[in-house]
Amino acid sequence: MDQMTSLRVFREVVEAGSFVAAAGRLGMSPPMASKHVAQLEKSLGARLLHRSSRHLSLTEAGTAWYEQSRRALDLLDAAEAAIGQTSETPRGQLKVSAPVWCATPRFARVLADYRERYPEVLVDMHLENRKVDLAADGYDLALRATQELSSALIARPLCRVPFYLAGTPAYLKRAGGAPALPADLARLGAIVPSYVNLENLALKGPGGRMFPLRLAPAMRSDDTTLTLHAVHAGMGIAFMPLWLIDDDLAKGRLVRLLPDFDSPPVTLFAVYTSRQYMAPKLRTFIDFLSERLGGMQPKSAARSAPAEEKPRKL
Repeated sequence: MDQMTSLRVFREVVEAGSFVAAAGRLGMSPPMASKHVAQLEKSLGARLLHRSSRHLSLTEAGTAWYEQSRRALDLLDAAEAAIGQTSETPRGQLKVSAPVWCATPRFARVLADYRERYPEVLVDMHLENRKVDLAADGYDLALRATQELSSALIARPLCRVPFYLAGTPAYLKRAGGAPALPADLARLGAIVPSYVNLENLALKGPGGRMFPLRLAPAMRSDDTTLTLHAVHAGMGIAFMPLWLIDDDLAKGRLVRLLPDFDSPPVTLFAVYTSRQYMAPKLRTFIDFLSERLGGMQPKSAARSAPAEEKPRKL
């Protein structure tokens, strides 16, 4: 016999005051209820109930066992109820790792809208430009922008993220004007990510021809936001995600360079550890990001312009 069922039968017998009443509550026959209690007594090696034709009472061992087992069953019932509710309503803390450049007003709006729809989920965002170990570091989800993803990871593509090479009009004017070809970039200082191998960079030009990209580092940084500030300060040019610089491009504070030459496309993925038993908080968050980020449109086509002109708004 199942011991958990026997524990529940014993509790019902004590609280109902008879085997007949307890059996009726549990949907079993009185003899089966009696067998469950007898089996429990046998496994414990102690009598739990004084039985007579008209009355049941707890023995000393039965009293101690009832108090302890009742608490244990109450905890189990509460846990089952919590899981049952969670399967319907997303709730709990969701620990998420994301690139630093997700710190934008539009991404914050996405998070705010998710919170409005699922107020019982607490999103714990960690912005960092490193690949976290989801299991070891206790993350539920990581957002990763990459051209290639390990086959060992479970990932769902969310959206494409263009990266544009840009600089301020003032810096470009001071440096002799906007470059016309990738080879012209060597005369400009660049703020480059500290985690990128500069030898592997290339741009795709008209007709699909690949051009090696040679940048002259003015500074290295692992923080995309600091990179943007350095570009605004006139330190040099940089590759930055459109999410981060779209407004600057639209308002002419930055100019996109070499618009006819594209960097390899980057996809933002939602990376997690298992497809099985996905908590509602994780499933709804990924679905929400896919819906909202996939529909994001840039404010500007972000074409380049000469240093003395503003970029066109299409």
